[in-house]
Amino acid sequence: MARAPLNALQDFVAVARAQNLTRAAQRQNLTVSALSHQMRGLEERVGCKLFVRGPRGLKLTAEGQMLLDNVAPHIEAIEQAMRPLCARRTNVLNLSAVPSMASSWLLPRLPRFVSRHPEMELNLDSSIELVDFADGRFDAGLRYGPGQWPGLVSEPLFDEWLTPVASPSLLKGRKPPRLDQLGEWPLLCPEDPWLDWFTAFGGKPPRRYAASFSDSETRQRAAVEGIGIALGRTAMIRPLVEAGLLVVLFPQVLKARYGHYLVYPQRSREHAGFVTFREWLMEEAAAFRAHPHTALHAKSFTRNRKRRLAA
Repeated sequence: MARAPLNALQDFVAVARAQNLTRAAQRQNLTVSALSHQMRGLEERVGCKLFVRGPRGLKLTAEGQMLLDNVAPHIEAIEQAMRPLCARRTNVLNLSAVPSMASSWLLPRLPRFVSRHPEMELNLDSSIELVDFADGRFDAGLRYGPGQWPGLVSEPLFDEWLTPVASPSLLKGRKPPRLDQLGEWPLLCPEDPWLDWFTAFGGKPPRRYAASFSDSETRQRAAVEGIGIALGRTAMIRPLVEAGLLVVLFPQVLKARYGHYLVYPQRSREHAGFVTFREWLMEEAAAFRAHPHTALHAKSFTRNRKRRLAA
């Protein structure tokens, strides 16, 4: 029997982990067509189907799962054996962050990091997908969640707070709602904790919501476009409020169930580039926590007042 196709098996493990050809191809530095061709060749080699296509991507067949169980430990052992021999550039940091956190909070602050540490090279992957730190591609991630991720170190950055926001176009020619009138307006995303908001601050929830969106970036954009009022995260909406694209409707804020965290594998503590970035990030997070969110509301209400006087 001919030798086992090690490259194809390594790529098979990547596809099986990602359950998506596009993401696996990016990780393996291959085109999607080349990776797809390689998987078909492997299926011909073993004489059975390894994947089936589903509505949410690829799924392993029973034979594919058996092959993964038998092959993956050996591929991981090879990668683990090679890792100490691969020179790691201490001035390069690979970071993962969800798009809303990356665009609204991290990017406006990064010029200060670049100015302080011009020798550092930061590679930022912005995606809603949770990364697999086991493959060694990423050193750390910025995540929004409960604060516990198995096998990873998580350090709190700051809490998140919620408050209703609307586009000036939605408010144009209308008096902003009072707390007890909020449920009479078009509200976005019933999956957000609106019921907690009404319980805490009064008023009645609407009978129906105007629209629902699967991710926070789209929700914010829908609010900017005037589709309805969103229950915005104060840390994420700040740039939009400062730009005049959203208006904070009330001074009240509701503490969110989750918070923002720096998450990383234990090995990153030995990476000089990560240590440098972590120190800077913690300073920025502390400075952010020190500024009350009332400043955000003050800007919004001042702008509202000026608009009413101009009208």
